[in-house]
Amino acid sequence: MNCIIVDDEPLAREGMLLQLQDVAGITITGSFNGVKKAREFMQDNKVDLIFLDIQMPGVTGLEFASTIPKETLVIFTTAYSQYALQSYEVEAIDYIVKPVNKERLYKAVQKAIGYHELLSGQNASMESMDAEFMLIKSERRYHKILFKDILYIEGLKDYAVIYIEDNKVITAMNLKTIHSHLNPALFARVSKSYLVNINHIDSFDNHTIYIKNSEIPIGDVFRKDFLELYLGKNLSDKL
Repeated sequence: MNCIIVDDEPLAREGMLLQLQDVAGITITGSFNGVKKAREFMQDNKVDLIFLDIQMPGVTGLEFASTIPKETLVIFTTAYSQYALQSYEVEAIDYIVKPVNKERLYKAVQKAIGYHELLSGQNASMESMDAEFMLIKSERRYHKILFKDILYIEGLKDYAVIYIEDNKVITAMNLKTIHSHLNPALFARVSKSYLVNINHIDSFDNHTIYIKNSEIPIGDVFRKDFLELYLGKNLSDKL
């Protein structure tokens, strides 16, 4: 994957370069102190992944992320934790709070590589939906996915990534469309980027849902509807 770093702090850029130089599967092709130079570079060079700061002079990282090509992935690296939910609004694949821990960064890179492979090789399509399952065609095979087995669904660009236990399947359908076909009593929209199967929720707090090893953010505008669906109106009103 061809990657660039965009951060207005020289020491932050240098630190990222040092931590990423030995990570297999990625190549750092540019390092920039602001959005303007990064945009100019991207006009003539293919960029698969951007490590992007948020608070920068002029155009912010969030504003920049909303304008980049759909095939380019974003990992935010920022000193401010309060932008995490907004990062999902621009379909970032991860959000790391500075100082950047090498193990945390490696985990984010592996996630990006996995998504890049899915998007690059994806040729799956939704063939049909029944009351209890969906049928997805991929690699000349048909896959029957039972709704009860779906843990959660993540929107990624113009695709939906369906997580089933230790497996995931991508289909060329956006999250809003796939949600319209699902049982609203079973699947809750909890942010712009996520649907969860409420039967697989292990626990939750005011901002996050925990399903197995996954942490799924709850968007402010979706919180009330999620609580009413999961807990019932009487109990949700008490929280």
